Amino acid sequence: MLDLRRLRLLCEFSRRGSIAATAAALGYTPSAVSQQLATLEREAGTALLDRTARSAELTDAGRRLVRRAEEILNLVEAAEAELSAESGIPSGRVVMTAFPTAAVAFAPAIARSLADHSQLTFVLRQSGTGAGLTQVQSGEADIALVDDWTGTLVDQAPATLQFFHLRHDPLVLVLPPWHPMADPAEPLDLQELRDEPWMAAPPGEPSRQAVDRLLESVGGAPSVAWEFEGLHTLVNLVARGIGIAAMPALALVGVGASVGVREIPDSSLARQVYAVARASSVRRPAVAVALRAIYAAAQEPLSRPR
Repeated sequence: MLDLRRLRLLCEFSRRGSIAATAAALGYTPSAVSQQLATLEREAGTALLDRTARSAELTDAGRRLVRRAEEILNLVEAAEAELSAESGIPSGRVVMTAFPTAAVAFAPAIARSLADHSQLTFVLRQSGTGAGLTQVQSGEADIALVDDWTGTLVDQAPATLQFFHLRHDPLVLVLPPWHPMADPAEPLDLQELRDEPWMAAPPGEPSRQAVDRLLESVGGAPSVAWEFEGLHTLVNLVARGIGIAAMPALALVGVGASVGVREIPDSSLARQVYAVARASSVRRPAVAVALRAIYAAAQEPLSRPR
């Protein structure tokens, strides 16, 4: 009989691509992972991995078993969730991963909402969208807060994941408070700002791509004077008059810096924010109550710096 724990290990190997990466992700030694996969091969009666001195990859039989294993594991989790739902009491541990600005913006409201559930332990970690989806798929996390600038994330995701739309997060212009265009009564003319010292995230970051599109829409992007990782860093630099920036509105929550914020007319320059969970887990009371808390937190009005 095939062992469920070893099937999970095989699925993790499929996602990670190597024994070393699988071991690192799960906290095992590479030799322990290799031994468990070898045992699974004996249980299956066929080779699941094609091993060389330096690497290993799935055989055709291994890939077929991974597909079946994912179905089996999802069914097991769904059955557990249904049984857990009978009690209706949220209990146990729920792990959520979130991209940094969502973690900062939503954590206080989520914590307040879940405080009454004494049998529930809630863990929040930070990670990017890609890593968050991987962690939910593998079972390392129960929920991920992810962002999508492309409009294609939901369509391209595996069917085993369920997406819950939380909010539309538009790009906004952030200026020093004394800047003439920081005044809401002043007409916003992006053409007049092209020669300002712009600051942005490094190239390749989704928010940077949106900024480049913004500048291209007003006659071509000038060189960005400053590049910084971390949107909160950019806000504080703008507050000190170092330059101006455009960033998603959510990044301004929890920032104490004094800046001027102006809405940008182009509504396409925005990201969508989602909560993602395994479809097989959403009936589990602990996951369900956490998802409700996350949704309520995301609907609260944004508190921007002044």
